[in-house]
Amino acid sequence: MLERKKLLRREMRARRKSLTEIEREKFSDVITGKLLAQEIYQRAEIVMAYVSMPEEVQLKKIFVDAFNRKKILAIPLITGKGEMQPVIVPDFNALEVGAFGIYTVREGLRKFVDAEKINCVIVPGAAFDVNKNRLGLGGGYYDKFLPRAVAAKKIALAYDFQIVDTLPTEPHDSPVDIIITEKRIIK
Repeated sequence: MLERKKLLRREMRARRKSLTEIEREKFSDVITGKLLAQEIYQRAEIVMAYVSMPEEVQLKKIFVDAFNRKKILAIPLITGKGEMQPVIVPDFNALEVGAFGIYTVREGLRKFVDAEKINCVIVPGAAFDVNKNRLGLGGGYYDKFLPRAVAAKKIALAYDFQIVDTLPTEPHDSPVDIIITEKRIIK
């Protein structure tokens, strides 16, 4: 099973990297537009997202919308091996490049929010299946974190090619509630 997961991660990473910048921007705009129209997102007071890597669905539009609507926006801060905490992003100026080239909130500006208070978590992943199972990126961070976000709807934003019929899953793998792609919404 571990080998199947590893191969699928590699395949999906290659497919994401093969998108042109124009395709990525177009798909990201459609996908994030669909999220912003969801009542779950609109009603959420505290939203947790992630800072996109270049080949992922780009989430800047969500950050801008959250700031404009005065939502509390949090991103993950890695605090240990397989451990992360949601840290509040007051604005774009609070971000700096951190470990592994991933943006994080500058140390002097970090304020944390309890996972239990988050209403909506935007979840990354390598692949998803039609039953809303998720194949993460291999670190186990979200599989450990998501069960703590008990009040949150878990929403994956993905390119449609990241949706497969079935995924190899293990008991610790955390599914999502909704998957949004440029072509469909799976609820």
